[in-house]
Amino acid sequence: MARVSHKRVKQLLNEKRSKITDRQFFTSRILAGHFEDMAMAQTRRYKYNRRIHVAISWSPKSGEVACTNNLSVLINAGHKLVTRNRGRENRYETVCGLFAHELGHCLYTDFLAGQTYDNYLSRGKWYPAAPIYKLPMDAANERALWEYAKREPQNMEMLRYIAHQISNVIEDAYIENRILAQFRGTLGNCLEALREQQYESIPTVTELIEKEDDGSCHTFESILQIMLSYVKFGEIKYGDAPLRDERIQVVFKLIHDLDAAIVNPSGKERLKAVNLILIRCWDYIEDFLELCKKRQEAAKASGSDESLAETLAQILQAIAGSTSCGEGTSTPVPEMGTACIAASAGKRAQTAAQAEASESEECSASEATIPQTDSESKPSSADASQTENPAEEGTVACETASLSGGKQEVSTEEGGRIPYQQTERVSEGGGGTINRNDAYVREHYDRAAEDINRLLDKMAERAACEQLENERTRELNEVAQNISYGDIHAGIDIRVNRISTIDEDLVDQYNAVAPPLLDISRQLQKSLLQQLKDKQRGGKQTGLMMGRRLDAHALCRNDGKVFYKNALPNEIPQMSVGLLLDESGSMCSCDRCTYARASAIILYDFCQALHIPVTVYGHSTSGSGVELYSYAEFESIDNDDKYRMMDIAARGSNRDGAALRFVAEQLAKRPEEVKILILVSDGQPAASGYYGSAAEEDLRGIKQEYRRKGILFIAAAIGEDKQNIERIYGDAFMDITDMNQLPVKLTAAVKKHMRV
Repeated sequence: MARVSHKRVKQLLNEKRSKITDRQFFTSRILAGHFEDMAMAQTRRYKYNRRIHVAISWSPKSGEVACTNNLSVLINAGHKLVTRNRGRENRYETVCGLFAHELGHCLYTDFLAGQTYDNYLSRGKWYPAAPIYKLPMDAANERALWEYAKREPQNMEMLRYIAHQISNVIEDAYIENRILAQFRGTLGNCLEALREQQYESIPTVTELIEKEDDGSCHTFESILQIMLSYVKFGEIKYGDAPLRDERIQVVFKLIHDLDAAIVNPSGKERLKAVNLILIRCWDYIEDFLELCKKRQEAAKASGSDESLAETLAQILQAIAGSTSCGEGTSTPVPEMGTACIAASAGKRAQTAAQAEASESEECSASEATIPQTDSESKPSSADASQTENPAEEGTVACETASLSGGKQEVSTEEGGRIPYQQTERVSEGGGGTINRNDAYVREHYDRAAEDINRLLDKMAERAACEQLENERTRELNEVAQNISYGDIHAGIDIRVNRISTIDEDLVDQYNAVAPPLLDISRQLQKSLLQQLKDKQRGGKQTGLMMGRRLDAHALCRNDGKVFYKNALPNEIPQMSVGLLLDESGSMCSCDRCTYARASAIILYDFCQALHIPVTVYGHSTSGSGVELYSYAEFESIDNDDKYRMMDIAARGSNRDGAALRFVAEQLAKRPEEVKILILVSDGQPAASGYYGSAAEEDLRGIKQEYRRKGILFIAAAIGEDKQNIERIYGDAFMDITDMNQLPVKLTAAVKKHMRV
């Protein structure tokens, strides 16, 4: 056999290479194996031993460019995003960037949390928690969302798809931040090149508005496009659109939540941002979904069998810079416990500054309002939006697991469990061997005794608190029997009821409704703390709108705050507060009891934070007797009074005089200088043998008696009986026309007396 010429071999190689088309190159198993090996090499740091399968196709007519199911990565190298690049090297760079993006989903996306989110949403519930109201219209938007979702089955299907798309936008930004921060070699460089292409393809806001005008785009699509532009690239392509444009303003109002979401390693926190976006953009989403339904009906009339989901997918595929939503059933790789750094930090800071400047120019901050809450346990008017405790569902693997193996430290908190899932197959391993370890020595865990002692301490504490609470209840009943209620209440049984042990249901209910209410409390505290500090400190107070002395240094101000005064240091008067809630049967209508409960939670948190002694009681009747319900006492034993307030409910009738005298007596014993008794009621006294003008005269007499003892009365009416309450309590009456303002106004009344 003749010897082969090396020159000839080289020539043949060059010929074959020149004949390999891009389609053959990109769809070859060799290239797919190259990416698989690259993924295996890069992910060993996470002990992520499952091999990721890669499949590359060539489908120029397909709208999908890349996706993953957490077992395989699928890339369409024939997509125009790839083929519009000239040269194979540039196209390879784009394909590698797509692979880096999908690898980020495999590593960092919490698919299990996303699946749980979809399951909850399909049942009409938020996961992992209901959105926190930050704007006045948020509560109304949430109610409208759930009403729309329950109206037709297809509405819920579309809502789930929209939520999935919003989640994918945030998830894309998060996983790309992680890839760029941790893979600075080939993967990071190729992803950066892909991002530059995607940013160039994003239209300006002006162009989006033009598309809306010609009917090829909807306002919600524009908002989603602007949102994607910001979360991924840190800037918005405004074009000629002013910053006050409604689309830009929607994103500006979400900018801080978006910034927090795209760097948070917790998938649950990112899903909370999705919930907020859904209610914040609901007006646009609802209009967009109705438009999609009309398009689908028109397509169906023309003979098409296209589903609503397909119609939505077809429309939203046009959003530049987005990729297909990933699917999977696993949690992300173990985190290092720190948030990643967002890409394009400088551009983000510049955009955030533009948002703040726009906000300061356009409007001033509005007073916080209370969101409507469910009558049992949820900050929503719809039962369907009730949030369950994620820890009970067990949807997340323990995040504190040690990456180095060995025994883990035991914790008192639930780390999470993975729920049962319907699966089709298990993943393949990346190879392995069976070895025998004859040198194994037990791993020492030195905190076993400490763990047991902690559990014993906890059991002992619970038993002690239960005993003390039972003793307190007996003492309260003895006090109640020794009070002189007057002839009108002679022969009436008085009983004080108090929960001795808090069960988990009350804790779960409180945790579900408390966040937005506590936000209101914190805002009210913040508005008062500085005033209190200034009053205690005294000195020169500047920035006043009125006064006798001009501040020469402030004459350049445009807001008119150019006066100052010298104030002497003053002590803040000591104060105690008693809150008495009407729990009569009529409180069940129009969510009155819900607002009363919300008021109690906010006022209690406000007083606790400012170290104001506070007691909270409810009252109703049982037969001819008066039932008092102790929710919070001045001296707490177990610090669980906030959970007891979840037991506030509508019950029987209301014999106000006996209940009012009992709480007034408790306040009268307090040593504080200022004592405020707040009564929240929905109307006039109404119980067996206790109603009409005689009952009202009894209440007026109680008010006058305890006023002479230094107790200030505030009577807030809920409902249509404001005239009756005002007739009874006179100048102590507080007009609550809008029940949304009830908690805020009650707390503001306390603030007013603190500044005395």
